[in-house]
Amino acid sequence: MSPDTRDPWTFAAVCAMVPALTLLVYWLTQVPAIQLLPWYVAAYLLIGACIFGPAGKLPSLRLAVAFLLPGVLLVVRAVLDYGFWCGGWLLALPAWGRLLSRWTAESTLLMGQVLKLLGSWVLGLVIFAFTGFILVFFGLTVFLLPFIPLIRLRNPAYRGRPTQATVEILLAMAAVVVAVALPTPEGAYSAPWMYSGGAATAGLMIAYWASRIPDRSSRVRSNSGVIL
Repeated sequence: MSPDTRDPWTFAAVCAMVPALTLLVYWLTQVPAIQLLPWYVAAYLLIGACIFGPAGKLPSLRLAVAFLLPGVLLVVRAVLDYGFWCGGWLLALPAWGRLLSRWTAESTLLMGQVLKLLGSWVLGLVIFAFTGFILVFFGLTVFLLPFIPLIRLRNPAYRGRPTQATVEILLAMAAVVVAVALPTPEGAYSAPWMYSGGAATAGLMIAYWASRIPDRSSRVRSNSGVIL
């Protein structure tokens, strides 16, 4: 298996996050947040499958704990009614998984990277929260999602990964369908497609930042096995 096929499907993870978060926000206006916990867990696992599944093996216990820990802590915080909805963490989850997928003995997870991720997450929360009020144009991002994998099909290397391309196209289309199919709740200030677009904008922004971080564990080795 080539290294490319083992790369996390970060875009697929973002596409999975968008409809999941859209549905959670929509249902939040109708049922208590605690009843949405099974759907939150399902979304968490689906995003995790997009990140760690392409490797073809289960993540190590260390990676699994690090991936799940923020979500668990935020769920506990929400259950204790500390005023924070844990669903907002889904915006950063694809990027968080991307960072963890590079966490090896040769490439440690730096505190600076974690802090930058948290800063990007806060900015993403702002974009998500204000898309329906001030940043309305970000709502259109959700409709662009299916075109991204279609454009990438021009790349021969991407065409050589038909499973990834198919999954990304299907998840992107599902995000659009969910965005336009949900009715606007009575008394709501914005339509579901708007905060769906906000989720897409924020998720892509954070994931793009995580994807641009160089993999320090990728070293050239000589024939003698010495790391160059």
